[in-house]
Amino acid sequence: MMFVVVQRHHAARTATGDSASSSSSPTSLAGRRRRRRRNPPLPVCPRAAPSSSGERAPSQALSADEQQKRTFIAQKMLKRNNDCSWAWDDHYLEKDNLWETIREEIERDCATEPMLSSFLFSTVLAHATIEESLAFILANKLESTVLPATQLLQLFHETLMLDEIRAGFLADLLATYDRDPACKQYSSCLLFYKGFHAIQIHRVAHHLYKKGRVGLAMLLQSRSSETFHVDIHPAARIGKGVMLDHATGVVMGESAVVGDNVSMLHHVTLGGSGKSAGDRHPKIGSGVLIGAGAVVLGNVRVGNCSKIGAGSVVLADVPPRHVAVGVPARNIPLSGISGSSPVSDMNQVFLGQDI
Repeated sequence: MMFVVVQRHHAARTATGDSASSSSSPTSLAGRRRRRRRNPPLPVCPRAAPSSSGERAPSQALSADEQQKRTFIAQKMLKRNNDCSWAWDDHYLEKDNLWETIREEIERDCATEPMLSSFLFSTVLAHATIEESLAFILANKLESTVLPATQLLQLFHETLMLDEIRAGFLADLLATYDRDPACKQYSSCLLFYKGFHAIQIHRVAHHLYKKGRVGLAMLLQSRSSETFHVDIHPAARIGKGVMLDHATGVVMGESAVVGDNVSMLHHVTLGGSGKSAGDRHPKIGSGVLIGAGAVVLGNVRVGNCSKIGAGSVVLADVPPRHVAVGVPARNIPLSGISGSSPVSDMNQVFLGQDI
């Protein structure tokens, strides 16, 4: 009896969908019934309409309205700041253009790897905005038997829509694509990079913590630590344009502060010293690179545009534009080292001949 009801429902839907076609007939309908698969097919990702030449239309071919919009955006973009804090570069995409680019990347991935169609459709193409997509991804990462994804989805979406939070996660995504040579697509960071995911969970938890919802903030921290192996206290403050590369083992204490435009590798610790309460964790300036396995302990300050070498242990302040290297770390002026700013070149190795 159950099978008959399903067949009748399917026939009704098919008849409704074919009502506009004069070629519909009981015979063709029966044939489609016989050929119906037992399992429904995977969702098919929509593809961008090809140009008349059979190739994708070049991005330079913009309408007058789109060109005017981009000109307006370019005028509003900030220039690079001398203090290494976050600023828009000319090549960074505005939010709507970024979302459009991500969807185009996903459509190409659907065409080249059909097995991913269901996953890519549910995580990206089924959503109207990048905030909805990111909220869906994070909710399904952190859900548990007692913390359903539906509740997390609403919480994350409401928080990600706030201007400050939106500016933060967009800057993080752009920074990761810009600095990580392994990140070939914006969509890769959005879907797969757990360092990016961990920072966005922290942004939500920090917002809740400031609003007095401490219990929920601590729960999100706990689930994030279990899921991503990144432990950031919800009271810690993080700026914009931050990248956690690989991210495993990153720890930030309660009173830690991380400025704008910072990159950290895996197993970085921003910890306290002793058990005294109050302001006891490091303060990382803007434009700082912290190499893999580096440890910064106590209420020390790392100046803007500085670098901490991989495996170093920092126990004292680091002046701006210096390199801290060794155990315990010693400070060396950055001016004596070849290359661009630390956060841009991502070179975490310090050699004696670089002086």
